[in-house]
Amino acid sequence: MGVSRQKAAENRKAIIEASEKLFREHGIDGVGLNALMKAAGFTQGGFYNHFQSKEALAAEVVASAMEKANQDLKDAIAAPLSPDGDRLQRQVDFYLSGTHCSDIEHGCAVAGLSADVRRLGDQAQTIFSKGLNAMIEILAGPVAEHLPEGNNQEETRRMAIAFCCEMVGALILSRSVVSADAAFAEEIMAASRHVLLNHFVEQKTTDE
Repeated sequence: MGVSRQKAAENRKAIIEASEKLFREHGIDGVGLNALMKAAGFTQGGFYNHFQSKEALAAEVVASAMEKANQDLKDAIAAPLSPDGDRLQRQVDFYLSGTHCSDIEHGCAVAGLSADVRRLGDQAQTIFSKGLNAMIEILAGPVAEHLPEGNNQEETRRMAIAFCCEMVGALILSRSVVSADAAFAEEIMAASRHVLLNHFVEQKTTDE
């Protein structure tokens, strides 16, 4: 007897979720189909009932991860602030923290998947590109609050891209050395926190 459409959809979702965790931890090329299906609770033989190829699965993993990342970012930015709070400072403090650095499984999808995306096909790369673009557009709102009055959209986008790149780059580099030198990993994040907060948050305070 075959499974229902609902059950098939649930199984497919389970495979995507299990694959995302393994891809983040080991890289897409570092995980075989047997390990993927075992982590999801299925046998390898059932893989092709859900996906045409591992590359097709990877594209769906990227889509799911980026969608969740952008929704989480929207929610974080929209969350209530204390009277003296600042949205960008809150984001920097969370993103460039030891807790986030160690949370590879659930942390930022851009930092977790970007190294592998370039080796995937056009579909995954296009999905990732659109998701990253959407992330930058979300960040542009709070970034604009810290730029001079009358600033144009082009400059706002440029600064939002720079803000995103500084955070993601610092997180990736910190993760790359944390096992060998935890103090250096924290130094990398602390330096980026200082630069970002000095440029955006403290500059806004000075202007006001």
